[in-house]
Amino acid sequence: MLALIAGRGSLPKAVSERLTEPFVVCGLAHSPPDELTADQLFRIEKLGGLLLWLRERGVTRVCLCGAIDRPDLSPRRFDLATLPLLPRVLRALRRGDDGALRIAIDILEDAGFDVLAAHDLLPDLFPPVGVLTRVSPPPDAAMTARLGDRVSGEQARRDLGQACVLSGDRVIARETQAGTDAMLSALGPEARGGLLFKAPKPGQERRADLPVIGPQSATRAVSAGLAGLVIEAQGVMVLDQAEVIDRLDAAGLYLWVRERGA
Repeated sequence: MLALIAGRGSLPKAVSERLTEPFVVCGLAHSPPDELTADQLFRIEKLGGLLLWLRERGVTRVCLCGAIDRPDLSPRRFDLATLPLLPRVLRALRRGDDGALRIAIDILEDAGFDVLAAHDLLPDLFPPVGVLTRVSPPPDAAMTARLGDRVSGEQARRDLGQACVLSGDRVIARETQAGTDAMLSALGPEARGGLLFKAPKPGQERRADLPVIGPQSATRAVSAGLAGLVIEAQGVMVLDQAEVIDRLDAAGLYLWVRERGA
């Protein structure tokens, strides 16, 4: 049996709609999935109880998918099953997002569960390498994409988001905790003709929190007047790929699935 630990965004629903095996959906009470109904909502203070609930239902594999907000913990709410995990939970919350995810995965694995990524279940969430649209990026996009590599590393060190908007040798906007769509919606005229660069943080745990784009990202990029999107190959999942490409083609934008450093 598989369990989806689902967060916000379209990824959990997209995964659930294509699964051919039985599964249950779990979500954090403070950050529930917004496109799926959870079979079980839990608080971090009751994590030990969730692990017991999963085992009772025959769950052996867990997939973490979707965005999750950091919780505010109440020490008085910890149950007896979770008290042994308290030092690890508190250590996770003191770390950046990736450090917290690594500890969460360690806890699940130590409890006997196999932890899978969404792309382990659905490998075609990763698009093929290359330019997937009718329009190709201009020659100077390669230089701008290399700037994106550097910005991605810098944002990882500052525990910021996984995307930015670039124009030539300038950084126009950086993703915050509000997400890519919020960044795109807030762009001004200076972003016109620029590109959206999106990639996982260098060295991050890849079984959770890999970046995602979908049709809404394409639409917002068009509305912002961008020239195209550059995403890291085998590092960014694309939902409804055909629809994304259709929307970009209709507006004359490019989508370049690029190997890092190319």
